[in-house]
Amino acid sequence: MAIGSPDLMPDKLRALDDAALRGELAKAKQELFNLRFQSATGQLENNSRLRAVRKDIARIYTEMSEREHGIGRAPVADDKSDAPAADENEAESDKKASVG
Repeated sequence: MAIGSPDLMPDKLRALDDAALRGELAKAKQELFNLRFQSATGQLENNSRLRAVRKDIARIYTEMSEREHGIGRAPVADDKSDAPAADENEAESDKKASVG
């Protein structure tokens, strides 16, 4: 089984938009800071959580990097307003092809 939070598995990260991804990164970094603080003061009971949170942060950075380089799949909006514009562009290109 993979180490990390079940909420931050790669398939669930791909479903998030960029703002939500940055929010998850901020939450994970804050949790890592708190865990390191607990470790330094001797209050940390579960050392494996440090590793899990570091892996979560790495997964988030990987997804962000994939999106930046065009490798990953960004979530697609279900907005239907783009569909007519694509049809209009095809119609215009057909007109130009038949004229020229």
